[in-house]
Amino acid sequence: MARILLAEDDDSMRRFLAKALENAGHEVESFGSGEQAHNRLKGDIFDILLTDIVMPEMDGIELARRGAEIDPTMKIMFITGFAAVALNPEAEAPKDAKVLSKPFHLRDLVAEVDRLMAA
Repeated sequence: MARILLAEDDDSMRRFLAKALENAGHEVESFGSGEQAHNRLKGDIFDILLTDIVMPEMDGIELARRGAEIDPTMKIMFITGFAAVALNPEAEAPKDAKVLSKPFHLRDLVAEVDRLMAA
């Protein structure tokens, strides 16, 4: 089981992802903005930060950078329809971050989370 902090600004997608991960046995705290997620990261320890890239206020790449500063051992996975943004070297995303491109099947998400935890 992983403790996962989920940041996704689309309400229905966030609920859908959280439910799937919880059904797979993971503990999930979810937030609708990068700023809210960042504030939560400052107060607790999570195994994985699972974040959308394109969000208002603070995007997922900035959230991941700040999260990695708080806890360098936390694993990071981006979920996005804009994979090229994450893969762009100028984006300065944490180097070990994984990218899961939308659309994806929930079993793929769960499998990626399991792989991250096993690594």
